Amino acid sequence: MKNKAPMRQCIGCREMKEKRELMRILRTPEGELTLDATGRKNGRGAYLCRDFQCFVKAKKAKALERSFQMSIPQEVYESLEREWEGFAEE
Repeated sequence: MKNKAPMRQCIGCREMKEKRELMRILRTPEGELTLDATGRKNGRGAYLCRDFQCFVKAKKAKALERSFQMSIPQEVYESLEREWEGFAEE
C-alpha cells in the first residue's frame, strides 16, 4: 500500500500540489527569511511553486506577510529573489 504524498498550497497561485514540487520559504526562530530547498529546517514555512511568477504574485498580494504575520522590508524580498535565482540555476 502506497503512502499518500503530503500536499501543500502555493501562496502565489493558491493551487494544492505535492510538497516536493514546491519551494519552502522559511522564517527562522531568529526572525530571518530564507529559502529552504530541503523542506526540513526548523521554523515556520510558507510554500511556493518553483515558478518565479508565483513568487511575484505572492509579493504583490503580500501573501508572505500574511503567512508570517510580520511586515517584510523590500531588502528581504530582494535577498529572496537572489536566492531564488541561485536555486533556479541548479
